[in-house]
Amino acid sequence: MSVGVDEDEKDGPAEPEGGVRSRPRWRTVAIVLAPLVLFALLLASGLGRDPRALPSELIGQPAPTFSLPRIDAGGTIDLGDLHGQVVVVNFWASWCVPCREEHDALAAAWGRYRERGVVVLGVSFEDTKEAALAFRDELRGDWPLADDPGSRTAIAYGVFGVPETFVIAPDGTIAAKTTGAVTYEWLTDEIEGALRAGNVE
Repeated sequence: MSVGVDEDEKDGPAEPEGGVRSRPRWRTVAIVLAPLVLFALLLASGLGRDPRALPSELIGQPAPTFSLPRIDAGGTIDLGDLHGQVVVVNFWASWCVPCREEHDALAAAWGRYRERGVVVLGVSFEDTKEAALAFRDELRGDWPLADDPGSRTAIAYGVFGVPETFVIAPDGTIAAKTTGAVTYEWLTDEIEGALRAGNVE
């Protein structure tokens, strides 16, 4: 004599009302929410910080040396020849929108400090010489421009993308770094600080 089995019993005993089945759902929700909560906490911890003020292991260290061919003239630019001067090294490219935005700030700083021995140097990043010169002619910059074959100098400075700007003090150490479009205020603050540190009037 066969005993009939109710279809509901095939799936195990019925769960009492009151939401016992909801436990797995809550566990799933918790698993999904946990990473989101952690991400929100990490994001909140970064609020209020200037995203351009990223720490650099190079700050306070000797600037990597380079000798780069000039784009705007013949010859090369050798960092060793600029020892004792404040040097602003700006990695940029003609295809870079923020590089266009920062151009006026660099031009103003160059115009203000060039008579005090400060050198602004643009280093072309993964660009062609023709495009770099066209960019310069369009925006009328007149500070020295250099090519960086194989991006070796950019790699030595830890450049991840453009624009990135470094201020090198008269003693040859890197005094400051910023990422993104540089501002005139940042440039003047850092240049003045480097001049004072080097006792350069």
